[in-house]
Amino acid sequence: MPVEFESYHPTNLPNENTNGRCILEFLAEEPDLGFRAGEIAEELGIPRGSVGTTLSRLESRGLVRHKGEYWAINPEAYDAHMASLIGLETVAMQFEGDYYDENPDWDDDLPDLDEKEQESRSTENK
Repeated sequence: MPVEFESYHPTNLPNENTNGRCILEFLAEEPDLGFRAGEIAEELGIPRGSVGTTLSRLESRGLVRHKGEYWAINPEAYDAHMASLIGLETVAMQFEGDYYDENPDWDDDLPDLDEKEQESRSTENK
């Protein structure tokens, strides 16, 4: 699927509902334990071959680490993961039920600030 290139901001975390995200969340539940790829596959119902490939990809992003045949979440990734979850939950709880939560299209009629800035610059240059 194509994206608007200039406004696209990739994240280091895998997208939701992917094997990568499922594995990361599983490992984050027990950050002090290491698991074999087969154990992860069995626990999550993901094919063993997919788990191995996904773990290698996650390791290249610095999200997981391994010793021998055991894999664990990278402590730094775990800290960032937990901080983002706590932050999102806090914001969601704080603003749950407010006008913006109840009206998802609240920003449809806002002016385009880029257009306003361009108008301002063209007025200044005259």
